[in-house]
Amino acid sequence: MNPQDPGTLELFPDATVLVAADGVVVAANALAARLVRKTVSALVGQRAADALPLREPNGDDWWRCSAGFDVDPTLLPRIAERRLDLHAPESTPRPVTVTGLRIAGVDGAVAQLSVGIRRADRHLGLERRRSDLISTASHELRAPLTSVRGFTRTLLARWDRFGDATRKQMLATIDEDANRVTRLLTELLDVSRIEAGRLPLQRRIATLPEIVEPVARRFELEHRDRRLVLDVPSDLPDLVVEPGRVEQVLVNLIDNAVKHGAGDITVRARADGEMVRCTVAAEGGGIPAGQLERVFGKYYRLKQARGSESG
Repeated sequence: MNPQDPGTLELFPDATVLVAADGVVVAANALAARLVRKTVSALVGQRAADALPLREPNGDDWWRCSAGFDVDPTLLPRIAERRLDLHAPESTPRPVTVTGLRIAGVDGAVAQLSVGIRRADRHLGLERRRSDLISTASHELRAPLTSVRGFTRTLLARWDRFGDATRKQMLATIDEDANRVTRLLTELLDVSRIEAGRLPLQRRIATLPEIVEPVARRFELEHRDRRLVLDVPSDLPDLVVEPGRVEQVLVNLIDNAVKHGAGDITVRARADGEMVRCTVAAEGGGIPAGQLERVFGKYYRLKQARGSESG
């Protein structure tokens, strides 16, 4: 297989260019040309640094810094993968990953570089989502864990100074926060399963009132200073769902209403043809129209007034 044959490079799954020892592109495939919005013929014959301006994160020219031709190809035939920015003309810099192969000439020196370039937008998006997940998990877990630790240390240090009623109240708070941590960890695990497409669903016939009832009982135990109003008729159509997952959604919405809303929280359900529409609403400032489409995005936080309504 001759790498300089244009037809050969078209078989490669990534944008690929072949660069001679003088730094000039001698062959390229259509994917490489598409990256910089040029034709293959326009790339061939150009200096690689001009045809494909690749920059290190600090802005340095990768072609100049990579030492592609200054290494013994028998000792280091491969160029390690790097995350770079492609500064294509008339385009904003795009993240790419670059790897390559040093091809030895008859004298044993590097005669050509085969450089593969792959867009990294999706990879960076995944990294950002993972970073957001870690940040969210750290934020959400900190409060209940701090509470558990504080009450536990207080009880251990001053057990004899508290009466039975106070000790019982403190232990109940510890139990509530421990349950909250367990729920958060379960939800984080579910997020990873959803992204991997491996979240199992065990559907069965259920009614919305039977799903809402345990949610209401839990609310009464955990939020004695707030009122939950249920407007869920008993004659709603049966649902084919996994009750636990629907309950989890309701719990999350109600928890958000408690944190970011005010006044009474209302769970309302109505038949909508063969479906059931359920909403959770809290009194308060509401959600600005411009942010309505974003509030259900993963890890998105409303940076504004208290109050929420979601369905």
